[in-house]
Amino acid sequence: MCGRLALTTPPDAVRSFFDYVDQPNFPPRYNIAPTQPLAIVRQTLDGTRRFHLVRWGLMPPWVKDPASFTLLINARAETASQKPSFRNAMRHHRCLVPASGFYEWRRTPEGKQPFWIRPAEGDVMGFAGLWETWSDPDGGDIDTGAILTIQSNRMMSAIHHRMPVILKREDFGTWLDVANVDRREAEKLLQPVEDEFLVATPVSNRVNKVVNDDADVQREISPEEMSVPLKKLAKPSAVEKSQEDKNQLDLF
Repeated sequence: MCGRLALTTPPDAVRSFFDYVDQPNFPPRYNIAPTQPLAIVRQTLDGTRRFHLVRWGLMPPWVKDPASFTLLINARAETASQKPSFRNAMRHHRCLVPASGFYEWRRTPEGKQPFWIRPAEGDVMGFAGLWETWSDPDGGDIDTGAILTIQSNRMMSAIHHRMPVILKREDFGTWLDVANVDRREAEKLLQPVEDEFLVATPVSNRVNKVVNDDADVQREISPEEMSVPLKKLAKPSAVEKSQEDKNQLDLF
């Protein structure tokens, strides 16, 4: 799953990487959490890429009462096109989510250790995402979004059994082109990234609190500072995976 991320790459570099026409001047965000503004890139029917901000937590248009609807921060890549909440978005509302990196928590009986996970090369990447516009009864509209996840690659599996779908830059156009690329073709891109693409470093529990939105949440800590001893960080057990599957909205 993906329940926290960061976007600290300078705006001009993000714009160049994703090739959108807008020129937003956004501040660095070190600890982006669900329900907060999430940057996305989507494509108009004429092929123009645009930068947008959405609420992190997808809300399908048919939802009547948002207060009673589950917060959908992630969508499983393997089943999204079959789920009522994501089916329409997979066909018509695919997007990219720019990220400098993300956080994941390794669960053990002794506790939970957060990790900062980022590209081994470069300082920005694009997650596969979905968006929808929800309209309230009074006529107001809100754009909402979710991040697609997939089974972890070998590197990530020691921390968590799910990870965000990271798309290659050369595949951005295919994923975004909802006018000419159907969802079956787009789904072929939803694969775990190569094992060597990401690196992970342990960080302190400061990232657990959303109010801590500063560079220190990404500071690598020593083995002595870790909340869970390094020797305890084995791959998740089948029991842990089953429990996490039942509660995908638990952030840490």
